[in-house]
Amino acid sequence: MIYIKSNAEIEIIRESCLLVSATLSEVATFLRPGLTTLEVDKLAEDFIRSHGATPSFKNYKGYPFATCISVNDAVVHGFPGSHVLKSGDIISVDVGAYKNGYHGDSAYTFAIGDISTEIANLLTRTRASLYRGIEMAIVNNRVGDISFAIQEATEKRWKYGVVRELVGHGIGKHLHEEPQVPNYGKKGMGSKLKENMVIAIEPMVNLGVKEVSTDEDGWTIRTKDGMPSAHYEHTICIKKKQADILSSFDQTIINEKANINLFSDY
Repeated sequence: MIYIKSNAEIEIIRESCLLVSATLSEVATFLRPGLTTLEVDKLAEDFIRSHGATPSFKNYKGYPFATCISVNDAVVHGFPGSHVLKSGDIISVDVGAYKNGYHGDSAYTFAIGDISTEIANLLTRTRASLYRGIEMAIVNNRVGDISFAIQEATEKRWKYGVVRELVGHGIGKHLHEEPQVPNYGKKGMGSKLKENMVIAIEPMVNLGVKEVSTDEDGWTIRTKDGMPSAHYEHTICIKKKQADILSSFDQTIINEKANINLFSDY
C-alpha cells in the first residue's frame, strides 16, 4: 500500500529529514584523513540522539550501526569499523533519523582530500542524476519517469553502471514503504505519482560495471570489479509542478565547488 501523507505529516517528516541533513553537515566538518569510519558513525549517532531522535538504521532488521558508511568500492550498507580514511578515498554516509513517529533519510558521498578527475566526475554526475530524477517527481508522472531520467544520464550518456539490486523507496512512519523507486526503467511505467506521496530517491552509480556482490557480513554491497561507486539520496514530496525536497545538501559540501551547476553538461 502507498500511503499519502497529510500536510501536517509532511512537516514532521521534513523535521526528521532536516535533522539528517544537519547530521551530514556535522559529518562534513569532521571528515579528514586518519579517522576511522567507526568514529564517524559515533559522531553521527551522538548528534542524532542529542536532538531528541533515534537513528533509523540501528537494529533495523539486525543492522548494528547508526549509519551506513561505504568507502570506495562499497556501494551501500557498509559497516563502520576500523578502516582508516586516507586522502583520495570517497565515502558515502547514509543517515536516517526517527523523530515524532516519522523517519527522514538522506545520503551524501564525500571526497577525502584530493581525488582524481575521473572520480570527481562520478560524484558530480551521480548527484546531478538525482536532481534529474527529482525533476520527474511530479503529480501524474510515474515512478518509471524518475527511473528513466536517472538511467538516461548515468548509464546511457556517461556509460556508468547503475545498480539494479537496490532501489529508492517510500518513507514515513516506516523507514521503507511502497513504492520502490529503481534507478533504471522505462518512461510511463510503475506506480502513478500522487500529490503528497513521500519517497526517497537514491541513485547508486558505479564507475565500472553495474554488477555487485555482498560481503561476508551480509550487508556491505560492493562493485563486482572493485571500481568506486557513488550514492546520493534525498527524501522528497510529490507536488503538482515541482517536487518539495524535504532534505538538504546546502551544508554538506566538502572539498568540492559549492556552486556546481547540477544540470550542466557533466
